[in-house]
Amino acid sequence: MKGIKKYIKIIIISIGVMLLACIKSMAQTEPMYSQYMYNMLGVNPAYAGNREATSFNIFQRKQWVGLEGAPQTTSVSLDQAIFNKKAGWGIQLYDDKLGVEKADGINLMTATRIRVSENGILSGGLSFGVMNYRIDLMNVTNRFTPSDPAFYSNLNKWTPSIGLGLYYNTDNFYAGISIPNILKSRLSAFDAIKSGLQKVNARHFFLTTGVVISLNEDIKIKPSTMIKMVEGAPIEADLNTNIWLHDLVSVGVSYRTGDAVIGMAEIQATENLRFGYSYDITISPLKYYNNGSHEFMIRYEFGNTKTKVKSTRYF
Repeated sequence: MKGIKKYIKIIIISIGVMLLACIKSMAQTEPMYSQYMYNMLGVNPAYAGNREATSFNIFQRKQWVGLEGAPQTTSVSLDQAIFNKKAGWGIQLYDDKLGVEKADGINLMTATRIRVSENGILSGGLSFGVMNYRIDLMNVTNRFTPSDPAFYSNLNKWTPSIGLGLYYNTDNFYAGISIPNILKSRLSAFDAIKSGLQKVNARHFFLTTGVVISLNEDIKIKPSTMIKMVEGAPIEADLNTNIWLHDLVSVGVSYRTGDAVIGMAEIQATENLRFGYSYDITISPLKYYNNGSHEFMIRYEFGNTKTKVKSTRYF
């Protein structure tokens, strides 16, 4: 019991430190996912190896369809548990586009997993990667004048990225905190001065938690939330509820504060294969300029008949 209290204190202190670090910045720049609960590796490196089976995931998101230059994100990842499930590793490839900005990169994740109770596991994770970040300033439309020096040349740079996180889970509960990139690998203050742009990359903080409630053998309810904190911007939260039927089909709804209402559906097509889809209905003033957002997910797990995936696959 003392050991559990110790780890809880560590998590609380870590959350406090991260919150105190949220002091200054300008905007949200990390990719957004509506089905983040099934793409946790893209949010928190401590999730690597959590499902214990080797897990392969593909995510494709098209945001604000119909709005020119709207965000588009593709993420491909693979992770598994190693060293008798005491550690995990993962790899993620991603392509992220927003207007004239593009970012492609690769992240390698490693996590250490410690059993702190009969069913509870606490994981600490790190990610290391490189990103190719580009801004096509010469093709910015409606710029003040074609000869404006602020848009006279493009930016193209390779930068490192480092992320960290903590993740705790039992068979029916999880909670995590993470910073996907502590180095602010996109637009730097120096680049902003050189280009004349009034935007500097922001450090992002994510808090996630969820629980599975069994009504009976055939129906399970899974409320969850993700709180996104960006330095200098309002706190945003996703509030979600999913209902699983016979462990085969899930339907859900989510509310993203001040931004969108989201419908979600997942199908466990086979023991190893899952498909997911979500549709965001914009409720902010942007609703007059777009036709919503689409997100597709495919997950395939290798050898899950010999693991405990069946009891943990809800997250």
